[in-house]
Amino acid sequence: MSKVEIEEIHLIGLSLKSKTTNANGQSSIDCGNLWQSFEKENYAEIIPNKAGSDIFAVYHQYEGDHTKPFLYFVGCKVKPGAEVPQGLESLTIPKGTYYKIVAKGKMPDCVINAWKNIWTSTIPRIYQFDFEIYGEKSKDWNNAEVEVYLSIEE
Repeated sequence: MSKVEIEEIHLIGLSLKSKTTNANGQSSIDCGNLWQSFEKENYAEIIPNKAGSDIFAVYHQYEGDHTKPFLYFVGCKVKPGAEVPQGLESLTIPKGTYYKIVAKGKMPDCVINAWKNIWTSTIPRIYQFDFEIYGEKSKDWNNAEVEVYLSIEE
């Protein structure tokens, strides 16, 4: 766990059409369905001007803390000014101070457990842009590593 400064990150991908919530496990269903669409349509391969192969999952437009509705986005980092293909959307994670946590273990449990720990922590979150990065180390589902970044007070 550490504080890090992140430069602006430009993404292209898919977004939920409406906000979801953690109540009654609804976000697990909605976010899971969005991931399935992203993978089924092979969007990671067709997004133009990618700046790497990592996949980003972003929580944003919170209406309060983690118990309130929020939007969810899955996509890839692209070069600034990249054209957004029809059917996809763009999102920019702003430059700022973030708290970085590395979730390690079996997927998806390691990420689920990381969020459960975050929700009960005293991290000074500001609920603006929180995101996960799924890189090479996330591909071994029995021994995965996923980076989780939380927007915090600077």
